[in-house]
Amino acid sequence: MSFIIYLINLFFTLLNLAILARVLVSWVNANPYHPAMQLLYQVTEPILAPIRQYLPRTGMVDFSPIVAIILLQLVQRLLMAMLGG
Repeated sequence: MSFIIYLINLFFTLLNLAILARVLVSWVNANPYHPAMQLLYQVTEPILAPIRQYLPRTGMVDFSPIVAIILLQLVQRLLMAMLGG
C-alpha cells in the first residue's frame, strides 16, 4: 500500500512542478515550438484549460495555475485520506 501512496504523491508533485514550470516559462517567453515546451503544454493544458473557462478574465494575469495547484493539493489530500496515508 505504501508504494501506491508513494506513486500518488509523486504524480501530484510532478503535476504541481509542471504547472509551476509553465508559469516560470511564460515569464521568459521561451520558444513554444521547442519539444520540452510542447511536452509541458501537453501535460498542463488539460488541467488549466477547464479552469480558465470558469475564471473571470483579469486582463493579462492568469490565475488558473494557482487554482489548479490548490485543487490538485485538495485531491491529493482526499486520496491520501481515503488510502489511509
